[in-house]
Amino acid sequence: MSNHVSNHFLLIPPSALAKGLGTLTLALVSTVMTLSPSLADMGHSQPSQGSTPAPDSTPVPHGAHGHSRLEIPAGQPVPTITLIAYPDPVRGWNLEIQTTDFRFAPEHVNQANQPNEGHGHLYLNGHYVSRVYGPWLHLPSLPSGRNEIRVTLNSNSHQALTHNGEEIMATVMVEAP
Repeated sequence: MSNHVSNHFLLIPPSALAKGLGTLTLALVSTVMTLSPSLADMGHSQPSQGSTPAPDSTPVPHGAHGHSRLEIPAGQPVPTITLIAYPDPVRGWNLEIQTTDFRFAPEHVNQANQPNEGHGHLYLNGHYVSRVYGPWLHLPSLPSGRNEIRVTLNSNSHQALTHNGEEIMATVMVEAP
């Protein structure tokens, strides 16, 4: 399978936001099955204690410490992720995280890995923000200007899920006033 990156985004000018959204629905959509591992070299919180990389995993640099990767085994369904960012009518943005062949399992975080389950890692403008435990997330504010929102799919032990050596993630761009 070749690397497939498909980004679809709408930059919303600040003037449109300043006028109010009313009943207008705006959505930013990005589907990214895999992305270059060089983009995965970003800051991140300390790794969980006691997690051990799987034998078929390889280290991934994340700032001053390393995380490992977990390759989806041949014959197992490959997860996909799609992000949609909706302006919240009161304040901020609502991020919808759609996945296939993946289950958010916050009850298993820092436990043994199970096939195609885990959590996400949220990055804003290249900086780690938090874990993601479900399909919806509210971002109360974003810095003014163009912002990159990225979510990676991770195993229960925080390893980045990969397919053909490429991290499974999705990205959307949002223009904030």
